[in-house]
Amino acid sequence: MNHSETKVSFKNILLFIIPSLIGITLFMIPIPLKDGVTIPIAIFSGFLQKVLGDSIPAIMTFIILLTIFGSIVIKVFKPNFLMKYPFLIALFDVSPIWFLIRLLGAIFAIMTFYKIGPEWVYADSTGGTLLFDLLPILFSVFLFAGMFLPLLLNFGLLEFFGALLTKVMRPLFKLPGRSSIDCLASWIGDGTIGVLLTSKQYEQGFYTKKEAAIVGTTFSVVSITFSLVVISEVGLADYFVPFYLTVTFAGIVAAIITPRIPPLSRKENSYFNGKEASKNPDEIPAGYTSVGYGFKKALEQAEKNKHITAVIQDGVKNVLDMWMGVAPIVMAMGTLALIIAEQTPIFQWLGAPFVPVLELMQVPEAQQASQTIIVGFADMFLPAIIGSGIESELTRFVIACLSVSQLIYMSEVGGLLLGSKIPVNMKDLFFIFLIRTVITLPIIVLIAHWIF
Repeated sequence: MNHSETKVSFKNILLFIIPSLIGITLFMIPIPLKDGVTIPIAIFSGFLQKVLGDSIPAIMTFIILLTIFGSIVIKVFKPNFLMKYPFLIALFDVSPIWFLIRLLGAIFAIMTFYKIGPEWVYADSTGGTLLFDLLPILFSVFLFAGMFLPLLLNFGLLEFFGALLTKVMRPLFKLPGRSSIDCLASWIGDGTIGVLLTSKQYEQGFYTKKEAAIVGTTFSVVSITFSLVVISEVGLADYFVPFYLTVTFAGIVAAIITPRIPPLSRKENSYFNGKEASKNPDEIPAGYTSVGYGFKKALEQAEKNKHITAVIQDGVKNVLDMWMGVAPIVMAMGTLALIIAEQTPIFQWLGAPFVPVLELMQVPEAQQASQTIIVGFADMFLPAIIGSGIESELTRFVIACLSVSQLIYMSEVGGLLLGSKIPVNMKDLFFIFLIRTVITLPIIVLIAHWIF
């Protein structure tokens, strides 16, 4: 290691190691509980939900209303005392389409909280699912994940693993090595944490548009705990191990293929600020090993974060960005998707072409199973609910595996992606959802026939 280039001191080494280890512990160390496996961030989140209880939907309604109020003030009145804060401008001065979506989210939140207007808006299966079930989880997860996220982002952990794992991630998934941390955080923790990590790294210039879109739509998987809920819903909890191995294998295959085909392959290979990506972004300079170069870059990054106040400010900005930037979008898009799923036969019509495909694959009760395939785009739990009454264990196994492997669903991950700065739109998400379905379905069915 060239000591003239990098200041290697015991203080800098500790500044890299201690916050990074705390971050790894909080976001990635699985802790077995009686209800399943989880991570410390999720435990803190669950504790806060119990403490605040039924008040969280009211808090989230207030946050969503405050967001649209802030957008109106910034866009229409442009007061000088607020316009001097770039963070507030970025948070509230959104494009007309996002302003309308925020407004729709506020309307849905008010209707659902006060139960006014048509019941199909605020019913437990539509707006109620978002405001009373999902948003309380997002409120607490975003609070703790946002505050502690700088421990993963700011102290060199991503730089170290970026150099260490780039020879694995780049050829397999077209991604830099640092994305391995996003993948682990999603897999062990939750997909919402993965989206938060990815969005922040993209805004900070560590991912190109293409890389951010790939990570956000390919690795933001639901947690192990939620996967257990899905397989239990279809009455196959005893098959959790083969179920999760199947999901993991199918997911890896999809992660290898989807970045190489549209729409992900057509995303710009430029950064958030418009700068083009270099031809060899992961190249290790001559005279360094992967470990040595990663350690050097980690110490350089750690040295930039000597002031705790700046780290706390980053955490607070993360929390506000996710609460105000994402919650209204999730409320609007998630409620719309669930209304369509519950009140119209659109998802049944879209699933009809899969009937002959399922019959060809010799999946029993293909007609009923086909209804669950596209409805997962609205919410990934809906297929398990609809498919729980199917008699065939093989078919229920396929439905459970597919719903998790499809990954994109508007009531959570899809809404989060749309609310973030990651460059994907609704059309992209639906096509990626279909592509993942087409890739993973044959794999899952093949394994299901082998198991059953």
